[in-house]
Amino acid sequence: MSDERERKLAQLLVDYSVDLHKGERCLINAVDVPSSMVEELIVAVYRKGGYPEVNYSSITIERALIEGGNPESFASRADSDSYRMDRMDAFIGIRGVINPKEMSGFSSVMSDYLIHYNTPVHHDRRVANTKWVVLRYPTFLMASQAGLPMRQFTDYFYSMILDVDYPGMSASMDAAVAFMNRTKDVHVFAEGTDLRMSIEGLPAIKCAGRRNIPDGEIYTAPVRDSVQGVITYNTLSTYEGTTFNGVRFVIRDGKIVEATANNTRRINEILDTDQGARYFGEFALGCNPRITSPMDNTLFDEKIAGSIHFTPGNAYTTCDNGNRSGIHWDLVQIQRPEYGGGEIYMDGELIRKDGVFVHEAFTALN
Repeated sequence: MSDERERKLAQLLVDYSVDLHKGERCLINAVDVPSSMVEELIVAVYRKGGYPEVNYSSITIERALIEGGNPESFASRADSDSYRMDRMDAFIGIRGVINPKEMSGFSSVMSDYLIHYNTPVHHDRRVANTKWVVLRYPTFLMASQAGLPMRQFTDYFYSMILDVDYPGMSASMDAAVAFMNRTKDVHVFAEGTDLRMSIEGLPAIKCAGRRNIPDGEIYTAPVRDSVQGVITYNTLSTYEGTTFNGVRFVIRDGKIVEATANNTRRINEILDTDQGARYFGEFALGCNPRITSPMDNTLFDEKIAGSIHFTPGNAYTTCDNGNRSGIHWDLVQIQRPEYGGGEIYMDGELIRKDGVFVHEAFTALN
């Protein structure tokens, strides 16, 4: 039996996030979530006159498919799944986090998977050509990561999603987007960070429930070769089965020339996936006031009030600086005082100090 909140979540995803219309095809990709949630999504798609299709899987099945694979097998799967994705109008990806370590231990195969499967199916087709949204489903592990009992975390999870006025959030971003669209130079200063880049000619994109749930960010991208300086991230990030902390990049002419972390060898393996992995595809301001603490879950952490994320890897086609890569790794730095503070300047004007927006074009985001 489904929870009434599952029904409301399904309606939000179908009606608002992917804005499904009559006659459109929607692929529901569900991993480690209850069947009741998938059923509610199917019902919501039918209610809009759409045509649902479903992938229903688990992280252990995904591991088996990747661990035993090779470039030829990944390309074969990509050929089939690309054919299907090309025929979709919308995509809803919902995943329960069961074990972030499940994908550890086979780094070379993972690189082949990212290049020969993930890039053609998701980066090149799903992201570029469908109305899509991705989200997590509450699990005991996520509750533990958040430091909360399961019942309390589930209530918190749904409040972050269902109690948010996403059209209102979107409207509050308009002035900031207009300002960023006129901006040439960005300077980010924080503990262990002194970073400069140009965003001239690259659009600012507001994120208010259309691509991620929960949401709350404005992103752009740096001019690919313009980034100079150093950045130190202050939140945990589990990527490809390895948990990283203390990630620090030295960047010269847009390229990460030095990368260190608690696992320096592994982080450099990831950044050597392909030529674009050491360049940046996204710079974003996190601004969801309901999300204040990291829990090593990117879709939540990158929205934290007072944060930025600066992303090695592939650029989105909606804000395309030309960087192409099999990875897109949203690493988060929180700039509120309890995390060391920080300042963001745009064309020399102070935009945010210690996590609070101070410029009139941005204060609605507080």
